[in-house]
Amino acid sequence: MKLDLLYEVDAPQPWDEGPHPYGQRKREQRAYREALEQIKLADSLGFNTIWAVEHHFRAGRSHCPAPEVLLGALSQCTEQIGLGFGVTLTPFGFTHPARVAEKVATVDILSNGRAVWGTGRSTPMEQTAFHVDREKSRDQWREAIEIICAMWRDERFSWDSPTFQFPERIVTPKPFQDPHPPCWMAATSEGSAEVAGSNGLGMLSFSIMQPLEQMAAQIAAYRNASARAKPLTDVTTNKVAAYTLVHCADSMEDAENNGIWDSVSWWYQNLAQFTLDWELEHLSQEEQDQTFPLLKPLIEGNIPIDHFHDADMLVVGDSERCYQKMKHYADLGVDQLICYVQFGYHSHESVMRTIEILGKEVLPELEHYQPASTA
Repeated sequence: MKLDLLYEVDAPQPWDEGPHPYGQRKREQRAYREALEQIKLADSLGFNTIWAVEHHFRAGRSHCPAPEVLLGALSQCTEQIGLGFGVTLTPFGFTHPARVAEKVATVDILSNGRAVWGTGRSTPMEQTAFHVDREKSRDQWREAIEIICAMWRDERFSWDSPTFQFPERIVTPKPFQDPHPPCWMAATSEGSAEVAGSNGLGMLSFSIMQPLEQMAAQIAAYRNASARAKPLTDVTTNKVAAYTLVHCADSMEDAENNGIWDSVSWWYQNLAQFTLDWELEHLSQEEQDQTFPLLKPLIEGNIPIDHFHDADMLVVGDSERCYQKMKHYADLGVDQLICYVQFGYHSHESVMRTIEILGKEVLPELEHYQPASTA
């Protein structure tokens, strides 16, 4: 199992004082500068891919709406690490397919063939802002992928369907990779694992805080669907990547001194409150409590440390504990574990130390580990 990184470019409140009317400018700027340094270190230590998200209007948790810019910068200051779009939002309201084709291909050229193309549909809050019809978003996602691959494949491209028209044009540039970068799909909603597998796409499992048995069921569904895949793109990708929060320190005491539980609590509370406020506002209080059972104790100031610490859904501790937890993901059949290390209130120094320990002490062990599922 390989190790990846996920970057949302967190900028949690309270924001620094600054000239911006909302006071977030300094925190944002620092987060981006630190992200570049952290990813450069990961590149030197053999991490596999860095995935940069495309999220809009998610103040605090995600200040990364333009992954192509971040990945373009990384193409010039890294040498080996894959540069993953995690993901491009492909329904037509978000971005014209020609723009997706252009920016992914450009990153691929600048990086000498290191681009990795993740695709997705986003969620209602972002969709409504961009006038995306959720009922039609899956169909538009699929058609956009077909269009983009054809733009890369054909010298001259045109398209005429009931939902999308494009006059004959020469779309440039073409990707460095032949025929194009591998394509993945974000899998969070019910049935999405099967959709990814049946279309020959890699599965990006972005569900968090789920029991590993649930993840195992998703992976099994994906593998079964992959066995009878009808590839949607010109590159078939039969891989699973799963993401989780990761914080590695020299000891558990150091991790706690770094404020790990405050950062985990901030992440969970921010995600839960955002989802309830913007996307599940129709739920009753009882349904809200069932959906995010840890939110109420967190609001009351009671951090369920034992729950967080004992759960395999989070990887926290010294190198040995992190290695033991990561082995469970490998045993499930995860090919790439996406480590979310820049979250919450962690200092730049503690994130750099996490990456250093993972790269020097954990990654070499994982490279030699034979998963129980394949032993």
